[in-house]
Parts: sequence; structure tokens; C-alpha cells
Amino acid sequence: MTATPPLHHVFVTGAGSGIGLATATRFAQAGWAVTFNVFDDANDHGARTRIAELERAAPGTAARSLVLRGDVADDAQCRSMAAQAQQHFGRTDALINAAGITVFCDENDLEGLSAADFHKIYAVNTIGTFQMARACGPFLRQAAGGGLTSSIVNLSSYAGIHGGGSSLAYGASKAAVNAVTMSLARAMAPQVRVNAVCPALIAEGFVHRLQPESFTQRAARQVERTPLQRVGVPAEIAETLYWLCVGAPLMTGEIIQLDAGLHLQAR
Repeated sequence: MTATPPLHHVFVTGAGSGIGLATATRFAQAGWAVTFNVFDDANDHGARTRIAELERAAPGTAARSLVLRGDVADDAQCRSMAAQAQQHFGRTDALINAAGITVFCDENDLEGLSAADFHKIYAVNTIGTFQMARACGPFLRQAAGGGLTSSIVNLSSYAGIHGGGSSLAYGASKAAVNAVTMSLARAMAPQVRVNAVCPALIAEGFVHRLQPESFTQRAARQVERTPLQRVGVPAEIAETLYWLCVGAPLMTGEIIQLDAGLHLQAR
């Protein structure tokens, strides 16, 4: 059954945890219809739990929420999910590419990474970003008009600019996301703006969840090195992602660092 078309609809990949979930939450709280893309049972549970919480605080949120399970590394699934969301809500105004994976490997350990690691990470982080933009592109263009543009925001990383991060392969995949962002900004103009954000280490992210001891050490170093002397949280990144969609009318092709000033100390 097709829902009554809402005022605005955003499709968020990787919306079961971390920045993706925080971003989906931010849009839902602002009254947008939200498609939560999830990959597995744990993320499906995370998304549905959050929707239930939002529904208790603001009845009607659940009716504006759709959970779709799918792998952004699979182009057929990307096209299917984009079409399902468009059919359900009747329009697509924004796409947030927040799905991402990594392999943990010290950047000095060149033998610790395989070609398979690179292929796996690129398939989700880089190719998945491109495939979702392509799948949602016609619907985003259709929604634009009257002087208003639709928006894509890609979740990149500080490591995509400066290297480092959870692994060399991860940083390389995010550098590629930055290049994809700039190319898409040209290809999808003037109806669609395309930008990327590059957070440094954040709390409640995959490093925090999967390697808590490493997170503690990295967070201490970041606090020591950054002018703002802090580590961000997903909700703060989500606020910028939201603003890039509802504001920033002249911004496209931008690669925005959200790192508490860490880039000022980069060597």
C-alpha cells in the first residue's frame, strides 16, 4: 500500500547504528519520512527500536518510517530499495550514504591486508555509495523544482584526506568516496547537490563498538591534538548532514572536515 506522499523523504543507508541511525533520527524528529536501510539482524533491531522510541515521543513517526534490508554492494538491491522507497512515499528528496565497513589493521602492517580486504571494503564504502546515488538519482531529480534542489550527502572520513584510520584500505576507500562526491556533484547538477563529510574519530562509532580499548587510546590522542580538545558523537555529525540537505543552497562538491580541528595539527 502506498502511503500519502509526505512533504519530504530521505533515504539513509547504514541506518541501524552509529551516524546512520543518528541521522535518520534527526530527519524523523524534523518530520521527514525516513527510509532506514539496514544490513543484518542487529541493525534491523536497532532501527526498529529507535522508530518505536520516536513513535512514543511523537505519534505518527512510525507511519513515516520504512525499514528496508539490503546490501548496498549489490546494484540490483540498490535499485530495488530505491524503487520501493519511492513507491511507498511518492518522492525522494535526499539520500544519506552512511553505510560503511572496515578491516582493522595498523597502517604500518602492510602484510596485514589482502586484495580481498580492499575489494570487500571498496564494494560497500565506495561502489555502494555510487550505486545508491545512481539508483536514487532519477527520483531526486524528479523531486527538485521551484528553485529547490535535492541533496546527497556521503559519509567519508578524516582518513580519506589524511590517511590513517582503522586501516589503509579503509582510508583509501574514503578517499575514493571524496572523488566520487566531486564527480557526482558535476554529473547530477543542477537538480541535485552532492557533498561529503569527513569525521575524525567519534564516540559510539565502529571503533568504539568493536575495539573499545583502541578507541580509548585514540580518543585520548585526539583530545590532546585537537584545538577543540574533544571527540564528537553521532548526533553532532547528523546535525551537519541534516543542514547540508535543508540549508546550504550554494554548496555542492564540498568535502567537509568534522574533526574538532584535527586537520590543523596534521603532519
